[in-house]
Amino acid sequence: MERESFKSRLGFILVSAGCAIGIGNVWKFPYLVGQNGGGIFVLFYLLFLLFMGMPVLTMELAVGRASKKSVVEGYRALEPKGSVWHVHGWFCIAGCYLLMMYYTTVSGWMLSYFLKFAFGSFQGGLMDSGQVFSSMLGKPEEMALCMAVIVIAGFMICSLGLQKGLEKVTTVMMSCLLLLIILLALHSLLLPGASEGAAFYLLPSLERVREIGLSHVITAAMNQAFFTLSLGIAAMEIFGSYMSDEFTLTGEAVRICALDTFVAIVAGLIIFPACFSFHVEPDSGPALIFLTLPKLFVNMAGGRVWGSLFFLFMSFASFSTVIAVFENLLASCIDNFGWDRRKAVYINCIFILLASIPCVLGYNLWSHVHLIGGRDILDSEDFIVSNLLLPLGALIYLLFCTGRLGWGYENYMAECNKGSGLRMPRFLKPYFRFILPLMILFILIQGLR
Repeated sequence: MERESFKSRLGFILVSAGCAIGIGNVWKFPYLVGQNGGGIFVLFYLLFLLFMGMPVLTMELAVGRASKKSVVEGYRALEPKGSVWHVHGWFCIAGCYLLMMYYTTVSGWMLSYFLKFAFGSFQGGLMDSGQVFSSMLGKPEEMALCMAVIVIAGFMICSLGLQKGLEKVTTVMMSCLLLLIILLALHSLLLPGASEGAAFYLLPSLERVREIGLSHVITAAMNQAFFTLSLGIAAMEIFGSYMSDEFTLTGEAVRICALDTFVAIVAGLIIFPACFSFHVEPDSGPALIFLTLPKLFVNMAGGRVWGSLFFLFMSFASFSTVIAVFENLLASCIDNFGWDRRKAVYINCIFILLASIPCVLGYNLWSHVHLIGGRDILDSEDFIVSNLLLPLGALIYLLFCTGRLGWGYENYMAECNKGSGLRMPRFLKPYFRFILPLMILFILIQGLR
């Protein structure tokens, strides 16, 4: 059976960017910028994205495009005879399953909050935002229902195929996401006192850098630049396998990174001006999204509308990642086990529904369960994916594409520079082979401490 391909270049870029753009863009990046020197952090972030994130992204895409297969078979098609690089492919697939075991629950939270704002649960401050969040976590049936809606809707879209399902829906959803985020940012910037928040967020602050130390700023920027693209578990590799040879991978990677960064930066223009306008300290992580921002929306004029739009944007951001990873899981089952798409959809849908239940129960019936280092179920699953599988996987991709025992630098460069557009400079070989691995190893070791 002939492999599907993207209908358009725009479809590929929006689907790939949709996979990269997720919840972390909104609840982590703006806070890091504000706390780490504003524009100084952004400068370091962009440098690390350019010299660390983007090269590894081209490597994942290169393995996919050169092999025209999902990760395990992709490795098998390119690896030297007798080598076992393809074993890493199974860890990538396991990482994608593990990611979906908790990400679908968090995506369900976004859907739940969109519905709560749309139907007026926060109207008039009837319920404190902390009460709403703790009430939701205490109701396994509510969380399970929202998670199930995300999972079933995601697999229904993917069942339609690449062009009619994933590409078509993501193109519409990402277009709406970009419109929503610009609209929300403009609204925040027009609030009284918003200029102070924007200045705190983006203007370079040497004073803040001196307070926390330049090394802390650099480390934070390196971590965020690496993790923002979710590299290392083949979430991007699959889209390389659907690409045409028309454009260079470097040029496409730059566009994906630019879109991901645009959303992350503009998200801060929603959050900081609003926080400063209402004299609220911005938090990082779930507290920002589910506790701080709902308070702001409840107290601003037309807050029900703006709250609904914000959580609709967040639902799109998380759901675009979900359906992109689902496509990877389906393609892996089709390639490795010879299943047709319908069978892969049914089996994966049932498995993800069941495998996501521990995360749902981890905040109520199983709240006493603590696994890795005292972490709850969701945080333990996230720790394995984010702190272990992503950096280790990225390192393996790097060694495979640049080392003599793998696919090799010349083969990688030939694939990367195939087509028209921005080309990867050949003189970067020493950097790819000796410096970049040390940077990724640093992230890995730091994450395991």
